Amino acid sequence: MSTRVEKPPAAEVDRPTRLRLYQLMVELRDFEQRAYELFLENLVRGTSHLALGQEAISAGYAVAMRADDYTFCTYRGNGMLHGKGGSMHLTDVKHGAMGSYAIVGAHLPIAAGAAWSAQVRKSGQVAVCFFGDGTTNIGAFHEALNLAVIWKLPVVFVCENNQYMEYTPIRSVTAVEHPAADRASAYGLEPILVDGNDADVMYETARQTIDKARKGAGPSLVEALTYRHGGHSRADPAKYRPDTEVRDPVKRYRERLLAAGIGEAEVNEIETRAQQKVDAATEEARNGAPATVDEIERQVWSDGGAAWRN
Repeated sequence: MSTRVEKPPAAEVDRPTRLRLYQLMVELRDFEQRAYELFLENLVRGTSHLALGQEAISAGYAVAMRADDYTFCTYRGNGMLHGKGGSMHLTDVKHGAMGSYAIVGAHLPIAAGAAWSAQVRKSGQVAVCFFGDGTTNIGAFHEALNLAVIWKLPVVFVCENNQYMEYTPIRSVTAVEHPAADRASAYGLEPILVDGNDADVMYETARQTIDKARKGAGPSLVEALTYRHGGHSRADPAKYRPDTEVRDPVKRYRERLLAAGIGEAEVNEIETRAQQKVDAATEEARNGAPATVDEIERQVWSDGGAAWRN
């Protein structure tokens, strides 16, 4: 099968959208870097699975999504989304962030269920489900895709292919070159393989696939080629990976903004505001009261309803 990487869209993304994309990417980069520093200070418990280097994917879809759309992500989903267990259980139902999931692939059928709910209620909502390349070798990936196509569910599945499945190169354990895109045709879907380090490409891809889902034309499967800057978790120094593989979408987009005539002072202001937000959040966290003992049972028991997620 021949699957091509889509090039940047011919139509220029407008200036306000580009500034918003850059703002989100910088905020995500600064937040994750600060979270890593606080983990090293032992001020954040649990473990950390960061998505440094994958910011363009999150930003592109965030700008294109409606406020009441659903977001599902993995334990490397800090950029998309209150929880215990480090990165494992981030949830904000009020904002449509329906949780990050520690079990690889577990959230794909749940995302399909949320999309089915939206379809039945005729709410116009779309579920966007992010997952890593390793998920494509899990049964739930195929089950969710099959059902989504059969029922024409308003869901977009986004594979963040950062090249490594924990410590193993995805290419060494997968029968096809592109683990998501090369399998799309098996479910009657268009192969969509894009540059996940290009925020303009990601925004245009997000806009098109979300519009398709919202119009009732069914699901999409997107494979976004990207690269995580760090190891699998904070315990992984990533010595198995050559430094020459690393790409930086934030730096790349900054240069694009400047080349498009956006003044450096305006770009610097975006970066300064992002750093100030992260600094303020850090101080609020440092000065906050420790969790009380009764918090240990919070979000553990359910009465059968959905209120426990809040």
